[in-house]
Amino acid sequence: MRPRDHDRHNLGTANWLRASVLGANDGIVSTSSLLLGLAAANATHATLLLSGSAALAAGAMSMAAGEYVSVHSQADTEAAALAQERAELREDFVGERRELTEIYIRRGLDAALARQVADQLMAHDALGSHARDELGISPSSRARPLQAAAASAASFSVGAALPLSVVAIAPARLLIAAIALASLVCLLFLGGWSAKVGGASVRVGAIRVAFWSALAMAVTTAVGAAVGHL
Repeated sequence: MRPRDHDRHNLGTANWLRASVLGANDGIVSTSSLLLGLAAANATHATLLLSGSAALAAGAMSMAAGEYVSVHSQADTEAAALAQERAELREDFVGERRELTEIYIRRGLDAALARQVADQLMAHDALGSHARDELGISPSSRARPLQAAAASAASFSVGAALPLSVVAIAPARLLIAAIALASLVCLLFLGGWSAKVGGASVRVGAIRVAFWSALAMAVTTAVGAAVGHL
């Protein structure tokens, strides 16, 4: 017999994980890219600290607002679908039971067993059964706007604080290399960790995140260097 933990899946963490990973990744990439571009353009240390702090605050609020609006739209759609389903159950309970039976038949149950399952589930929780099996809405996957907004803002702030802290402590002559190295190391870890939590390949996840992030930072550094030498 396999251990119980072997059968545990990670789909229930998908919403908060997506928001957190996106926030942290964006915090590191956008802030480090900004700082690298300014450093390549020979900006002063005070300008780097001020710009990085502004980027952290503005980015965190932007991520929170964007995530809240996006997830709230999803929540509104789910609420409307549930309201419609609730009305249909009041108006045609027998028809809704037949609809649920047909869903189970399409999934492989024989007609008699499908009817029995539909009868028992609807007697227990008719709306919940239709939400889960007809609409694809379950408690673990329900949209939670405030949770997503808070996760995005907090993770962005943590991510953005990394390159900003490097600016505060690294010597000027090593600043560009220190920001790039610290950011890429953290992005490798972030990509690998999120892939592991999601059950995907750690190596592929880490390399994918680091590659595209490195490209973004390289482009911004090149633009900053070009503008700084005009």
